[in-house]
Amino acid sequence: MSNNGKLSVIIVNWNTKTLLQNCLRSLVAAGGYISKTIVVDNASTDGSSEMVVRGFPQVKLIRNSANMGFSAASNQGIHASTGRYVLLLNSDTIVPEGALEELACFVDDHPEIGACGPRLVRPDGTPQPYAFGSDPTPGYLLARGLNRLLLHRYLHDWATDTVQEVDWVSGACLMVRREAIAQAGLLDENIFMYFEDNDWCLRIRQCGWKVYYNPQVSIIHIGGQSLAQNPAARQAYYCSLNYFYAKHYRLLSRFLLQASLLPYRLLGHQSHLPAGDTRV
Repeated sequence: MSNNGKLSVIIVNWNTKTLLQNCLRSLVAAGGYISKTIVVDNASTDGSSEMVVRGFPQVKLIRNSANMGFSAASNQGIHASTGRYVLLLNSDTIVPEGALEELACFVDDHPEIGACGPRLVRPDGTPQPYAFGSDPTPGYLLARGLNRLLLHRYLHDWATDTVQEVDWVSGACLMVRREAIAQAGLLDENIFMYFEDNDWCLRIRQCGWKVYYNPQVSIIHIGGQSLAQNPAARQAYYCSLNYFYAKHYRLLSRFLLQASLLPYRLLGHQSHLPAGDTRV
């Protein structure tokens, strides 16, 4: 099967010049499988855009005059993309040679898959939490928090080698079939950041597609500032969670969420929040 036009990579950047540079270098080293790489810069002030222009002239750069948020900026990239598959990729990732081709070939071999994500690993090679998960129902959120607080373990096995169908995969590295985008629509721009991947994967599943986690493929994800120490990111997390519930769940579930948020927060921010982000 021809690789031409197979994959468009979209990277949303906000003041992560060095990380972005290393990410783009890894994509260049990954070979010719990528048809187009698009960087959408959300009004960075650290010289990120100038670095892309100077060092990576083959990359399409979209410059925003303000921080549009992750969803809106990703949609700008999708509009400019051409590939059969679209890959959302965080700027704080390093892509090993052959990884994206392997992930795309996996999706090729499974026509029922609308979205797919790889294993995310830290720079030391250990699995990073929150690479995939289940829909954030009140029961699921409670179980996740209690597992961390009482059992000192995650609800999911992040070290699993099992390829499996899941509810969502992380937007840090999220491959989506263009046909699935045509049916489910773009990312919800009402979500500035967080839960945009949950929302997108849910809508893709509602259109009849499956979402898969493939830990046979690994991407290095460095991660940003801990959410437990970042009030702006923490606030965005809860705002997006509330929006997700208002959009997808009935009144009872929304009531249960509000009733459980206080004790859920008291379980400790690090017991349930993802392990950092470079988009805030």
